[in-house]
Amino acid sequence: MNMNMMMKRIITIRNPRAENDAENNKLSLSPSDLEIVTDKCAASSSSPLTLMRLMGFFVVSFMLFSVLFSLSVVLRDPPSDAALRELPSSTTTLFQFKQGLDSYASDSVDLLNDKLLGGLLADGFDEKSCLSRYQSATLHKGLSGKPSSYLISRLKKYEARHRECGPYTESYNKTVKELASGQFSESSACKYVVWISFSGLGNRILTLASAFLYALLTDRVLLVDPGVDMVDLFCEPFPDASWFVPPDFPLNSQLNNFNQDSNQCHGKMLKTKSITNSTVPSSVYLHLVHDYDDNDKLFFCDEEQHFLQKVPWLIMKTDNYFVPSLFLMPSFEQELNNLFPKKDKVFHFLGRYLFHPTNNVWGLVVRYYHAYLAKADERVGIQIRVFDTEPGPFPHVLDQILACTLNQNILPDVNREQNVNSSAGTPKSKAILMTSLSSGYFEKVRDMYWEYPTMTGEVVGIYQPSHEGYQQTQKQIHNQKAWAEMYLLSLTDVLVTSSWSTFGYVAQGLGGLKPWILYKPENRTAPNPPCQRAMSMEPCFHAPPFYDCKAKRGTDTGALVPHVRHCEDMSWGLKLVDS
Repeated sequence: MNMNMMMKRIITIRNPRAENDAENNKLSLSPSDLEIVTDKCAASSSSPLTLMRLMGFFVVSFMLFSVLFSLSVVLRDPPSDAALRELPSSTTTLFQFKQGLDSYASDSVDLLNDKLLGGLLADGFDEKSCLSRYQSATLHKGLSGKPSSYLISRLKKYEARHRECGPYTESYNKTVKELASGQFSESSACKYVVWISFSGLGNRILTLASAFLYALLTDRVLLVDPGVDMVDLFCEPFPDASWFVPPDFPLNSQLNNFNQDSNQCHGKMLKTKSITNSTVPSSVYLHLVHDYDDNDKLFFCDEEQHFLQKVPWLIMKTDNYFVPSLFLMPSFEQELNNLFPKKDKVFHFLGRYLFHPTNNVWGLVVRYYHAYLAKADERVGIQIRVFDTEPGPFPHVLDQILACTLNQNILPDVNREQNVNSSAGTPKSKAILMTSLSSGYFEKVRDMYWEYPTMTGEVVGIYQPSHEGYQQTQKQIHNQKAWAEMYLLSLTDVLVTSSWSTFGYVAQGLGGLKPWILYKPENRTAPNPPCQRAMSMEPCFHAPPFYDCKAKRGTDTGALVPHVRHCEDMSWGLKLVDS
C-alpha cells in the first residue's frame, strides 16, 4: 500500500462564527473546530492496524500538538513588533498566520454587520424565504447614521416579546379567549395593538411604522391586518413568530367596519362619557384617520394614555404618519430620546428594520436596477404625483420639473445649437429614474436628451418602470410595482419628490435622502421657486392635532420643541428634524 496515501491527512480550521461578538477577534480552537479527515486505507474497517498506520497517526498527532502549544504561547503573550524581528522564522510565520485569521474573522464580522445593518436586523431567518432582507445591503449605500445601541437592544427585547405573545402562543390564546368573552384579567402578560390595513400603499407603510413605534413605547405586540395584499408585499420582520393577524381572530369581520360611530371608538367613548375608572373594556378602537375629531385627537394626551394602557386590545385605523406628535408627549419623551438621539432618522431606521420586499417584489427591484441603473456614475430619482382628476401630462408640471432640476444642477442642460458632444474621453453617465402614473413627463424628458447633447458632455439615460394611468389601491400587481418603484427611488443618489406624496416620503426615508420637494402647483401654474430642499428625510404628519393637553386649549404644536417643525410642503403639517 502507498505510504503517502496512508499518511494523507487534512487539518481544517473553521472560521470563527461571526455572530459570537465577544470572540470575534480571538482565535479559539476546540475539539469541534478541528477535523481530521482521513482517506480510506483499507478495503474493510476491520483490517488490523499496521505499524505504518501507527507511525502516520503519531506524526499527525505530534504536529497537531505542536500547533496547539505554539498558538497557546503566542496568544497568551503576543510579541511586540520589535520582538517579531528576532523570532525564529517558524514562530514568526505562526504569528502571521494568527494575524491573518484575526483579519479574516474581522472582515467576516464587517460583512455580517453590513448585511445586518450594524445589528439593526435580526439574524437567523431563512435567507431564501426573503432575499431582500440581507441582499438589500448590496444595493443600498448603507444606513444614514448609526442606530443607537438602545434602539437595537429595545428591538431585540421586542422580538422576544413577540415570540412570547405572537399568534397561537399560550399567552395569545388566553388573551383572545378573554377578548371573545368580553372579560379579561388585568394580570395578562401580553397586550396588543392591531393595525387595520387602510388607504394607499404609501400611507400604509408610514402608518405601520407609526403603529410599531407606538407598540414599542407601550410594551405592546403589533399585529397586522393582512388586508388583500400585505402578505404579497412584505416579508415577516420578526423571527420565529408572524406579525399577521390570524384568520380566526375574533374581530376579523369587524376590522373594515370600525369608524367614529362604533361603540368601541375611543373618541365616541370620551364624547358620551362612557369611560369610567371602574370599567375597562377588553378592546378599544382608535380612529386616527385624517377626518378624526377633537375627541379622537385626545389619543395624543398622556391622560388618555394612562387609560388606554389598561386595555388589552387596541384596534387602530389611520392614514397618518403620527410619529411627530408622539415626540410631543411628556410620558414618551425620555424613551424616544434614548431610542433616537438623532430625531430625523426615525422612519429611516424603523423602515429599514420593518419593510422587506417579498421575493416577487425584490425580483422587480433587482432586475430593473441591474438593467438600467447599476452601471451609471450617478442615479437621480424624480417622483411625480399630480393631485388632479385629469390624467395629464400637464405642461406646467413639466416646466416645474425642468426648472427645479436644471436650476439645482440635478440634471445637465442641453445644447440646442449643436448635435454632437464635443468633449473628449469617456463621458460620465447619469441614470434618471422617473416614476409617475403618466408616461408623458418621461417621454418629454427622454426626447430632450435624445435630440440634443448635454452642455456638460454627460450621457443621460431616462427610465420609467411603469405608467399605470391611475391609482389602483386594491390591485395586487399594481401595488407590487408601486412598492418596487418606491424601493428603486430609495437607491438613487439624488431625489426629487412631489409635495404631499407619501410615495415620495417612503422613498426618501428608506434611502436616507433629503429630497428636493416640488411645490404643489396652484391654478395650473408652475410655482416660483419650483422646489425646495427638505429639512430632513422624515415624512410629514399631514393632520396633526393643535392642542395643548396640559393647558387644555389650542396651540401651535409646530413651535413647542426644536425638533418638531412644520413641513416644507404642507404648512400645517408636522415633521421631525435634527435640532
